[in-house]
Amino acid sequence: MNINATLIGQIIVILIPVFAAISYYLGKRKTSTPIVVAVIGGLLALIPLFGLIFIAVLALKQDIETTA
Repeated sequence: MNINATLIGQIIVILIPVFAAISYYLGKRKTSTPIVVAVIGGLLALIPLFGLIFIAVLALKQDIETTA
């Protein structure tokens, strides 16, 4: 089975906004800088394994305390 570069590129283009959105959602709850976390998550989507590890680390991080 052959996988060409176009298919890999299309998969990565789809994964970038997905990983950025998930990172932003988790970043709102777990960090004080969700936009920076979303950008890093989007960049790490270029190498999907690193993006998945980043999201897993964010998911396991403790939520920040919100002041009412």
